[in-house]
Amino acid sequence: MNREHQFQIERQLLPDSHVLFLKGELDLSKAAELRAAADPYVAETDRKLVINLKDLQYIDSTGIGVILSLLKARHVLKAPIDVEEIPPKIQRLFDMTGLSGFIQQTAKDAN
Repeated sequence: MNREHQFQIERQLLPDSHVLFLKGELDLSKAAELRAAADPYVAETDRKLVINLKDLQYIDSTGIGVILSLLKARHVLKAPIDVEEIPPKIQRLFDMTGLSGFIQQTAKDAN
């Protein structure tokens, strides 16, 4: 079965940051994949970790939990982390779950 919105992670290394572009559907079956992709960058405190959600179509509570754990880990290390280009329907979920209060968004707009 070919799923139209399979989950993908693209990585981009910039001089001052690591950017993870999340695409498709982030659910229970893909949460470990996100964790494994992000873990190498969590402790690298000399670069900002950026999570770009522009092409994320769906996220469940497990995916939200992974993002929250990344935010907490970077906070403990006093290392910068940004979540950028959050689609409106994902933003509503973040608002409803209280995650929005922990997210530092970059200047890029979701539109």
